[in-house]
Amino acid sequence: MNTVGLVAFALVGAAKGIREEFDVFGIGVVGLVTAFGGGTTRDVLVGRTPLALQNLGEMGLGVLGVTLALGLSVLLESPDEHPITLVADAVGLAAFATAGAIVATEAGVNAFGIVTVATINAAGGGAYADVLLDRSPFILFDDFYASCAVLGGTTYWLLTVLDTSASLTAAGCAAMVVGTRLLAVNYGWELPTAQMLGLAQKRVGE
Repeated sequence: MNTVGLVAFALVGAAKGIREEFDVFGIGVVGLVTAFGGGTTRDVLVGRTPLALQNLGEMGLGVLGVTLALGLSVLLESPDEHPITLVADAVGLAAFATAGAIVATEAGVNAFGIVTVATINAAGGGAYADVLLDRSPFILFDDFYASCAVLGGTTYWLLTVLDTSASLTAAGCAAMVVGTRLLAVNYGWELPTAQMLGLAQKRVGE
């Protein structure tokens, strides 16, 4: 799960850097932050040394994802909006949500901790990347994204309570995240804002 997530998220993050016309170094930084930001935060929360600092192979996977994004940019006009990138993003989200849930469970945290760590592991890197791109993290105001990780983490915990096998529990979490994310992309799902619910005034000009 961790391997899939690293390559997929490095590809997605690097594609964002390419769209912003960053130089090669900047593209690499955004790609690697997207790949490792959530996992590093996860490891800090459970009190262990981040995997990226323990194993050079981890960094190699991130570089592979960045390289794939650069290759796609040669073939495609908008690699960050291509179906390949969108599917890779959904797979990476699922992989990292599942990896986060597994690590949290092994650390002995409660149900809230499992869902929280799964969500941070899945969406944290993208939030950090948005800060580097000088914009508000899109998971806070746009799209049905981090919510998919919340659903996946909750599914993982429920299957654990039901004493399902480890492999089926992981598969159930991943399937929930991938399924809901792809449905959200296809049907344009998003959570309502306070303005949409009539709880606050719309901004001037809207």
